[in-house]
Amino acid sequence: MSSPSVPEKTRRELRRVAAATVIGTTIEWYDFFVYASAAGLVFGRLFFEPMGPQAATIIAFATVGVSFLFRPLGAFIAGHFGDKIGRKAMLVITLLLMGAATTLIGILPTYEQVGILAPVLLTLLRILQGLSTGGEWGGAVLMAVEHAPSHRRGRYGAFPQIGVPIGLLLASGVLALMTGVISPGEAFLEWGWRVPFLLSVVLIAVGIIVRRAVSESPVFSEISERKEQSSMPVVQLFRRHSLLVLLAALTFAGNNAAGYLTTGGFIQNYATTPEAEGGLVGMERTPVLLAVTGASIVWLIFTFLAGVISDRIGRKNTYIIGWISFLAVVFVLFPLVNTGNAWFLLLGLSLFSIGNGLTYGQQAAYFSELFPASIRYSGVSITYAIGAILGGAFAPMISTALVAATGTALSVALYIGGVMVIAFTATLLLCDRTGVPLGASYEVEQTRGHFVWQRHSVESTG
Repeated sequence: MSSPSVPEKTRRELRRVAAATVIGTTIEWYDFFVYASAAGLVFGRLFFEPMGPQAATIIAFATVGVSFLFRPLGAFIAGHFGDKIGRKAMLVITLLLMGAATTLIGILPTYEQVGILAPVLLTLLRILQGLSTGGEWGGAVLMAVEHAPSHRRGRYGAFPQIGVPIGLLLASGVLALMTGVISPGEAFLEWGWRVPFLLSVVLIAVGIIVRRAVSESPVFSEISERKEQSSMPVVQLFRRHSLLVLLAALTFAGNNAAGYLTTGGFIQNYATTPEAEGGLVGMERTPVLLAVTGASIVWLIFTFLAGVISDRIGRKNTYIIGWISFLAVVFVLFPLVNTGNAWFLLLGLSLFSIGNGLTYGQQAAYFSELFPASIRYSGVSITYAIGAILGGAFAPMISTALVAATGTALSVALYIGGVMVIAFTATLLLCDRTGVPLGASYEVEQTRGHFVWQRHSVESTG
């Protein structure tokens, strides 16, 4: 059966929206991942050194997690105004906030220079990054999905999703360039780590120009014309959809916890810590960063494929394939890393990235189809933020502590595998809502039939 044709004018607008969402999300997550990678590579020594090598690393990873605690606040604020004044305005604001915080990190003094003030300022700027990330994702995915025709929501919703692995690709690539070519060894600790943060200024300028060129979401325009914006979207969300928010957040938690093994800096730290400092592998920084960069390409490919495939077989079936892929390799990853061979590290991370993509690419369309139009920005943003806290917020810190306590990465594999099983179960409890109408006139249909155990009663009532 052929898919409905899309007029040329609409296709041009869809291309502009796809470009704007993928570029903006790439920049947002480049900033986020540069911090996470630097936390694993240098922040322990530069900002928390008096704590000792192992404790300093754990605390550096804790600052990665602290930003997640502020994601819900960013999601609440951006969701509230995104449902009231529009998706587009919030996208520009969140991008500016992230860029400013990242650039300022690049000029921060270290502990050696200003003492305790250095980690305090670092943590405050990381909090600003968390506020920005909490609001940015929801706006980007809604711009992509609400512009898209119903039979291609997965495809177009995958564009902001692939911005995440592209951001990791850029962050790891720039850091590998700095550690391997421009500022190897002690030069990276002295000044090289600052350059990736300062580059954010250029990227932000490009992102804002592109994002301002796209039109507002047609769904929000319809809500505005009908004057149906919710006065308190967050209150309405939790009053009517709290169980849905929790289950959907759990589906993301599994992906996020697993993904932050690589994107949160844990693998970078685990693979590069020398034996003299309690490490188990002791590889050089540059080959590890190059392996992460290569694996991020695999993540990118399978993220986009997941969006496309979900338009054909449904969001839920695509998730199930992804969870099976994840669980099949979670206990293979660390034996490959422990070889100390860069090619085996690349192989392990690439296999892991297949499941990462297949449980992420369809998420934009999946979350958008769960919530009514008038509270959708709040719904997708807050669900995403809660899932990030439950999943990836402290995954690098927990993983580092587990290795320190047990002396083996098997404990990390068991921890991540357990979170995946919970996410898999939550996925099974939710119904597939692929293709459900997204417009404001379909609010009633979008408040029913979310859960497997309700399916019979909803179908019987028509």
